[in-house]
Amino acid sequence: MTTTARVIVDDSVNDPSTGIWFAVPGGFTELPTDVLLAPPASAEADRLREALAPLVGAIPDDLTRQQFIAQLASGQQLLRALREVGTVHCSLGVHRDDVPGSGGATLHSLFTVSWRDIAWSPRSVSAARAVATAEEHSHVEFLDLPSGPASMGETVRTPTPESGLPPTPLLQIYAYLPHPDCTRMAVLMLSTTAVERREQYREILRQIAELTSFESPLAEA
Repeated sequence: MTTTARVIVDDSVNDPSTGIWFAVPGGFTELPTDVLLAPPASAEADRLREALAPLVGAIPDDLTRQQFIAQLASGQQLLRALREVGTVHCSLGVHRDDVPGSGGATLHSLFTVSWRDIAWSPRSVSAARAVATAEEHSHVEFLDLPSGPASMGETVRTPTPESGLPPTPLLQIYAYLPHPDCTRMAVLMLSTTAVERREQYREILRQIAELTSFESPLAEA
């Protein structure tokens, strides 16, 4: 998978309440959840409507327009559910599959960062417990990162017929990074339907975890 070498510093890097700092490779675009989930009467909601108006207006027929609005509403519902379980960041990944013989197809993924409250214990114990108690985790790894001890694991899930979703297997790769206060844990997750590229996506998440910090990298600057 091809990624471009670029660095974009988000404004949140200077926010002392951020709590976690990380970097993602090229090909990932952050979803502006605060704007997408803004209250209807807010300034953010007005900006979203203004940004979408030309796109909606360019759709040639009412049926396609209604389908687009329905898909947008479904996406907002998913983001709202993620926020309710502690997700503080979402990014969409779009990469070209450059593995020989792949045909150069476009691969999609979703990267999220979430907080999870945990009972106090040494960070190495919390990292081990996270993958040991997680359901159906495979390819378990224990890491010694610059930010401290961590662990990784992955699952492959297929939606049930009752869910109404296409029965396409979904690969979910997790990195568990206990916070230095030992009472919460950052959970990094990378999801994709490109199950056959699990090694490449595993390496992407490992790189992100290695660059993750619980202290601002720009503090000294």
